Amino acid sequence: MSGSLTGALKPIFAIALVSTLAACGGGTKFRAVSDVPVRVGPPYKVRGVTYTPANQPGYDVLGYATWYGKESGNQVANGERFRPDWITAAHKTLPLPSYVEVTSLDTGRRILVRVNDRGPYGESARVIDLSRGAAEALGIRAKGKAAVRVRVVDPSEKDRAALRKGKTAQELPPITPSALTNLQSQFERGVGTR
Repeated sequence: MSGSLTGALKPIFAIALVSTLAACGGGTKFRAVSDVPVRVGPPYKVRGVTYTPANQPGYDVLGYATWYGKESGNQVANGERFRPDWITAAHKTLPLPSYVEVTSLDTGRRILVRVNDRGPYGESARVIDLSRGAAEALGIRAKGKAAVRVRVVDPSEKDRAALRKGKTAQELPPITPSALTNLQSQFERGVGTR
């Protein structure tokens, strides 16, 4: 009886072993969500254009934001898992991760965003690609493409921790109407004429 029981358990044991090994092996290894180390990275080329990542503490640029969200579960450039509902973004050259303040030039609304991916590529006036969650938080998801200001910031550890957990940072007050008018005018003279 014990011999037939052992024989009967062999296929079950084999299936369990294969299932366990399949769960452990292969697949993408994602980096834990962390602010260290900050990676600048070497120059890289996309569609014939070379991009050179660099520390840019004074980065403050006007341009267009677009958004992406269908890549759920894919690996982003800094090795983390892409989560479309988190407040993250892609940038061509900022260190990974970086924190930026993104301002809608339509409404003056501002949000803090954690940059952990590379892009957007193609149209040069596109300066940032927001996750779906970030686009919703900024109020531009329905537009698909919106005029924005992007500037590097150094948020509090509380805000950093919230963004690392996929939550929104503290709500920022919108910029003043006069500051918004000034940014819109700069945008029209620069980016808007391209």
